[in-house]
Amino acid sequence: MRQILDLIPLILFFIAYKMDGQSLELLGYSHTFDGIFSATAVLMIASTVQVAMIKLFTGTVEKQLLWLFAVVVVAGSATLILRNELFIQWKPTVFNWGMATVLLASLFIGKKSLLERMLGQQLQLPKPAWLRLNQLWITNFTVVGALNIYVAYNFSQAAWVDYKLYSAFGFTLLLMILTMVIIFPHIKDQPDDAN
Repeated sequence: MRQILDLIPLILFFIAYKMDGQSLELLGYSHTFDGIFSATAVLMIASTVQVAMIKLFTGTVEKQLLWLFAVVVVAGSATLILRNELFIQWKPTVFNWGMATVLLASLFIGKKSLLERMLGQQLQLPKPAWLRLNQLWITNFTVVGALNIYVAYNFSQAAWVDYKLYSAFGFTLLLMILTMVIIFPHIKDQPDDAN
């Protein structure tokens, strides 16, 4: 559920992009949407609000979300200041390849992978299952990053924006399903906290 909620800034980015050329008046302020640049500003604002709300309601923000927020702010700022959409188009690739690199490095640092360190308190899996789960997530982040940059360079900006929204939902759903396929056989082996 949390992964779906994390897509809200992307949905707002998509909506703002589709409002290209339209004007919006809010609280006495009028803005005419100018495609990728307005969408980028909306993404940055929505991401800032998202992080602030999570911090306010939970008291903490996960490192993955902070990493995503940092990439959004840097790539978004470069896009708006330099008026070059390539920076925001590279944002998903930088984020995903960064995540893949961290997960891969965690296999060589310490005795547990990053996923095992993060989820090991809630979920007891044998080492081979943790390794498969880590490999799945590394593969997902690597492929998603590569496909993003392929679409950005080989298709129109509008096609990239559409792809970005729909692929985010698709890849998130696929990752959740494949993660459950790996975890499900081990659910029956979980200790019962009720006893």
